[in-house]
This record gives sequence, structure tokens and C-alpha cells, in this order.
Amino acid sequence: MSNPTSLDLFSEELPFIIGVPYHLIFQNSENAYTVMKVKIEETNISLPEKDIVVIGYFPALHLQESYHFFGNVKVHPRYGHQFEVERFRKLLPQSKAGIVHYLSGDLFPGIGKATAERIVSALGEQAISKILENPDCLTEVPKLAADKATLIYEALLKHEGLEKVMIGLTDYGFGPRLSMKIYQAYGNEALTIIEENPYRLVQDIEGIGFHRADELGKQYGLTGEHPDRIQAGILYVLNEAAMNNGHVYLPKESVLQNATLLLSTPREPVSDEGIERELIVLHEEGKAILEEDRFYLPSLYFAEKGLVSSLKRLMEQSEFQQNFSEAEFLAALGGLEDRLAIEYAPSQKAAIQQALASPVTLLTGGPGTGKTTVIKGIVDIYAELHGLSLNPKDYKDEPFPFVLIAPTGRAAKRMSESTGLPAVTIHRLLGWKGGSGYEHDEENPLEGRLVIVDEMSMVDIWLANHLLRSLKTPVQIVIVGDEDQLPSVGPGQVLNDLLHSHVLPTVRLTDIYRQAEGSSIIELAHAIKNGEQVIELQQAKEDRRFFACSQSQILDVVQKVCANAHKKGFSSKDIQVLAPIYRGNAGIDALNKVLQDLFNPKHESKRFLTFGETEFRVGDKVLQLVNNPEDNVFNGDIGEVVALFKANERTEKEDALVVSFDGIEVTVSRKDLGQLTLAYCTSIHKAQGSEFPIVVLPIVKGYHRMLRRNLIYTAITRSRSYLIMCGDADAFMRAIQQTEGDRRFSHLKEKLIERLGAEREEEERSESEKAAVDSLQSSDPDDWEIDETLNEEEDPFLNL
Repeated sequence: MSNPTSLDLFSEELPFIIGVPYHLIFQNSENAYTVMKVKIEETNISLPEKDIVVIGYFPALHLQESYHFFGNVKVHPRYGHQFEVERFRKLLPQSKAGIVHYLSGDLFPGIGKATAERIVSALGEQAISKILENPDCLTEVPKLAADKATLIYEALLKHEGLEKVMIGLTDYGFGPRLSMKIYQAYGNEALTIIEENPYRLVQDIEGIGFHRADELGKQYGLTGEHPDRIQAGILYVLNEAAMNNGHVYLPKESVLQNATLLLSTPREPVSDEGIERELIVLHEEGKAILEEDRFYLPSLYFAEKGLVSSLKRLMEQSEFQQNFSEAEFLAALGGLEDRLAIEYAPSQKAAIQQALASPVTLLTGGPGTGKTTVIKGIVDIYAELHGLSLNPKDYKDEPFPFVLIAPTGRAAKRMSESTGLPAVTIHRLLGWKGGSGYEHDEENPLEGRLVIVDEMSMVDIWLANHLLRSLKTPVQIVIVGDEDQLPSVGPGQVLNDLLHSHVLPTVRLTDIYRQAEGSSIIELAHAIKNGEQVIELQQAKEDRRFFACSQSQILDVVQKVCANAHKKGFSSKDIQVLAPIYRGNAGIDALNKVLQDLFNPKHESKRFLTFGETEFRVGDKVLQLVNNPEDNVFNGDIGEVVALFKANERTEKEDALVVSFDGIEVTVSRKDLGQLTLAYCTSIHKAQGSEFPIVVLPIVKGYHRMLRRNLIYTAITRSRSYLIMCGDADAFMRAIQQTEGDRRFSHLKEKLIERLGAEREEEERSESEKAAVDSLQSSDPDDWEIDETLNEEEDPFLNL
């Protein structure tokens, strides 16, 4: 491979500083991001001071030793000149006296001045580089014990090897951040591994794609149908299909097609035979799984297989017994109705009875069909029939028997509010510890007698598998969700597959109850769900409007709608703008800038912190983008910036925000600000599991790739009281007819049918459910759930 020479790499034409670090301000132990003060000894740029703050990604640098830093000067508006390092090297002593002083220093315990002088005498002024290249050269040093020779080499390797690797990675074109990731993964073997097989980077290092590795591969002659190249391409195709399109597997034909497109060039086409040959190798080595004509990543194959095994185990648990009669159930139901002053509808009664009688139950239905009502009934009647208290304080020496969970913090909070019981996220329940996995699994199972999982449509195959295999029997589990919402962001379509396998006890709530009948939002949602033509879209309703406008007018219209609502007393927490894409003149990023200036305008007295293109201000509504289990904050949580610290104001000496997530205050330092974004407008995916008093939904042709029925349905069902749509009515109509992009490759349904029984006919299933409803006393449909509503006499929207 042709690499830049050391002279080219560290050309003094580049801005540089030679200096001695003397004060470490901050260093992140995970990614090695460092802020330090450096005393300048030499530089080729004009600087006002004799020292400077140096920032970058470094190993454990040693204070009071000289380094050569290359990079660029940045002038911070508050903290002045800073030198951002792109690459660096340690300046090793050049004189014999300097080398003796270095080798007899603190880095080499047990090596005194006399031993260091013997080393220099034997090996000369190039002693350090000679030892690093060939540690056997130390045998030339008189009276040097073997253990001390080993100590010297290992210490040099530890302190100099990383810098050598970092320089080598810079030769390959990797920036400081990626270089540190590579070193953390491979250590001192990084350069050797890249030379042998650069395609390993694709699987091992987040942020390095196939094309980047392929460029390196070409320089080493790994082109065309080289096995390493084809294998990396196949794994890349499978991974992209899972993470970008939600597929659990790909059919062989699809793998061949996509791998050919990725790997072939006009000069060097790759044959199907070559790809098929490496598919077999990957399967034999366990790097991919072949099942009939389906190819899986191993983690997805075992998650799908494991989920089926867990459901079979739960359905067939010998400990489960239905220990109540129908008369006892009806008595408990009647008592609950009296206490709540409500009357359950027949379908709701059937759903509760089914859930109490089965170890596993699926409960599905659209908005307004009473899922929350049924969950409340299941919990209360289960407690009544089993003689259990619903007060967590009554369980001092044993676990609370009711486990209520949801994929997001906001969905768990809604669940808790509706039942009066504690509810948590699935990740928190399982004790997610980031990269090190979960605290709970089959070896350390969860304790609970009744488990209710809400918003199951958001749960991917990995999380579903881990949750179910972590449940200790005996247990009853109720899986709740709306099958017509968007599928999970991660791979799989778990809820959909469970429902359509028809092998698990299922109740579908279809009736819209009394309170919901007056909501045109719910009527619209069900029309979309059923693929009906929406005739009255642009007709003004008490709780929804549609404002026709062009894409170039979206920012102005959304801003005016939100401003008018804001003037009438609604805060940014009440009003949620949803859009499907981030970029463009009607995208999430552009909308957030406009809405930030509306809800939290810039003011000279208001503190702010700039990170990339985003300016965070105290009072901003922000969205968490990654799971942070240590702070009990997870992807999709919405918070508010309540404080802002600048460097030198806190002991950490680093800029930081303090964000309150429903009372949980989390400090987010500058290096982690990429975990946050403004949340005045969010993606529809991020809003799943939440409800807002007011939802504003722009719909334009520019969103065309994302416009599908389940996306629009999910967006409008986030609205609790008012829905404002704006944009192109034709784009809306086309979207609700578009379902083609929703298919995901998953074999979960077929595996469930194979393991848990033959598929029932739809007519038989419908008759069975109808009989269950008819067996109960008939009553008028009534949804007792009380929604928080706005004053209907107030119209918070523009009459455009």
C-alpha cells in the first residue's frame, strides 16, 4: 500500500505546536477525548500566549514530556485560542543524556540511571527505536536481567505503541475519533489486522462502512472475487437490510442481487457463483446462518428462534392453572364496575376474561377501542381473584407481582397514570447495561406473576426475545399493541407476526366506544386504518383542520399555527410537530429552528451553547437520541434544558447542559451533546408510544419516500385532543393508499405455526371470539377512560 511518508504526514508546512502538556483539564476514559493546557516550545503559527488549550483524541499522555501536535487553531468566542489536534507524535529524546534521563524515569520502574547508561552505551542514540523494532537487541546490554528487559520493552510498547498505531491509522486516512475506536478494538495489533483484512473494520468498528474498507482493500490487492471482500460485502448487505429496512433475514435471491450490485464494477463483475461460494463459507464458520433459502445474521436467527421457544415454554408452563370459575370472574368484574361507576362493554369483558384465563394473551385495537380500559380491568380483577394487594408498599420481602412495561419512558408513564401502578421501560426492567448486555436473563430471571407489555408494535425481535426468555414461570403475560402502527425501528415485525400466526389467544377490540365517537380524529384514524377514501379531509372539524399549502410555505404555516396556539396558553410541551424526514425545507431540522425561535427565542440574558449546527438554550425542549441506562434516560425521551454550565464554572471544566426528563436531571457534557437534539419537531417514529394534546402534521410531496399508510396513521393517533394537518391533500391521499413499503422479511409467523400448532381459519377464530362475547351479559358499549381534553369553545388554530 502506498502511504504518506512520515515527512509528508508531519510536514512543518502544516500548523503545528511543539510543547509540553502541564495540566490535564479533562479526559474521557471511553473515547480518549482530551482537553489540556500545553506550554508552547515551538510553533509555526502566530499565537498571543506562551501556552494554549489543546483538544483532541489522545492516549494517556504524560505531563512534562514534549509532543509535536498538528492541527488547526480555533478561536472560541469565550475561551479564546484553542488548538484542535488532528495527529501528533511524542518527541523522543535525541541525545544520549536525554535517553538516559528518559529510561531512568517514572515510566520504567526498577530501571536506574546506571542500567539506562548501559543500554545507551550498547545500543546508541537509536536505542528506543531499536528496542521497539526488535526487543531481542536488549540481550546486547551487559548485566541486564531478562525480567528487566521484558519490563523495558513492554513499557515502551505501552507508551509508544499506541502513538505508532495512531500515526499509522492517520496514514490510512482515519481521523482522530475513528482511529481511537480502532485502537480500542484491536490494540497494538490494529495495523497488522488492517493489513491482513481491512474488511474486518466493517463489522467491528461502528462508523466504517463497506466502501471505506473496500478502498483500503483495493490498495492491498483485495479486489474482485477475493473471499474476504465478498464475505464482507455479504455481511454488509445483511446488516444494512436489518438496520435500515427492518428485515430479519434476506432470501438468497435478494442477497445475491444486492451483493452483486455492491461488489461488481464494470471492469470486475462478481459472479453469482463466487457469492454463493462465500455464503456457504460464512454459514460453515457461523458468521451467517442459512435456513433453507433464508440468510440471517446469527444474532437475528437466534433471536427469532429463541422467541418462538420462549412463547412455547410460556404457553405450556405446567405451573399455570386457572383457579377461578366464571361466576367468580363475573362477581369480581361487577365489583370493579361498582367501584369505578362504569359498565364494561361485552368485548372488553371478553378481553379481560381471556387474559385472566391464558398464560399468554394478545390484545390489539386502534385508538378509542378501550385497550387502556381493559388493562385496568385485567390488573384489578387479577388482584381480586388472587387475593393480592395493588399497593407496592405491602411487598417488603417479596417482589411486586404486577409488572407493567413499555418500550419508551413516555409510554410507561401513560401506563402508570392509567392503572395507578408503577410502570417502567423494558430496558430498565431488564437492567440494560449498555454494551455489556442485560442484568436479567434466563440465568437471572425476572420475578412477577402478571406481566403486561404495552406498545408492542415498537419492540424489535432482539428485545422481544430477551424479554420473554427472562420471564420466570409461573407467569401470565398480556401483550398489547396496535398492529396498524409503524413497526419497530429495529428488525422484525413482532406484534404483527404474533397476531397473524393465529396460534396465541387473541382479542381484537374493534368497537369505538361512546366517548370516542365524538372525536373526528379517531374517525379519521379508523378510516385510514381501513384504507377508506377520506372525503372530508379539508372540512373543518371541532378537533382537526387541514390547511392546504405548498412545501415552500410549510415553515410559515406551521409557525403561525403554533404561535396562535401558544398565545392561547398552550406550551411547547402541549404542542408537538411531527414530520417523517430530517432534511429539506420542510424537514425536522428546519422546523426545529423556526419553532425554537418561537417558543424559546434568543435573548442576550439567556444562556446558550452551540454544538455543530444546533444552538441549545436554557428552556429548550430536547429529545434523547440514545439509551443511557446509567441515568435512567432512554432513546425517545423528551426533556427540558434547565441549566447550562460553561467551562471553568464546574469542577469538570467542560461545557455541559443539565436536562430534566420528567424530574430526572441529567448532566450532558459537550462531548455527549450529539445524544440530544431539539424536540419542538420530532420524527413520527420517535413519537410512538406518546400522546400530545395538540399534534401538527405537515404532509408534502417532498416526503414521498416516507409517505405510507402506517406512518400517517401513527402520526395522527399521537393526537389526544387537536390535530392540525397542513400541506398537500393529494400527498395525504396517496400516502394512505400506500402499503407496499411495509413488508419485512421475517419467518417468525411460520415458526410459530410450526411449533405451536396449525393456523386456524379466520372464520373459526371470529366465531370463537363472538361466542365468548355472547356468553357474557350484554351491555351498552362504554369506554370509561377519561382523556385530558382542551376547552372545545377555544379554537387555538388559524382560520387560514
